[in-house]
Amino acid sequence: MAKEFNDSNFQAEVLDSDKLTVVDFWAEWCGPCRAIGPVIEELSKEYEGKVNIGKVNVDVNPQVSMNYGITSIPAILFIKGGQVVDKLVGAQPKGNFVKKIEAHSN
Repeated sequence: MAKEFNDSNFQAEVLDSDKLTVVDFWAEWCGPCRAIGPVIEELSKEYEGKVNIGKVNVDVNPQVSMNYGITSIPAILFIKGGQVVDKLVGAQPKGNFVKKIEAHSN
C-alpha cells in the first residue's frame, strides 16, 4: 500500500531515504487525483521493497506542498538522494510512471 507522507515525516521518509521515492501530491476533491490513485497503489505493490511510493494530501500538508512549489495537482515528484530527479503533472497512464521509475531507480 502507498505510504502516507506528511509535513512531519517527509524529511525522514523521503529526503533521507536511500531509495527512489515517488510522491503523489493530491487532494480529496481532485478528480484526476482520484483517477490515478489506483495506479499509485498498483505501483506501490509492484515495486515494494525497491522504491518508496506514497502520497501527500496537499490540503492537510501545506508546508511540503509549498516547499516544492506544487501549484497544480496531481503532481508526482520522483525524489532520489534528497533531490527531485523527475516530475509528472496531471493524470498519466501507468506506463509513464513505470518509465520514470525504471530510469531513476538504478
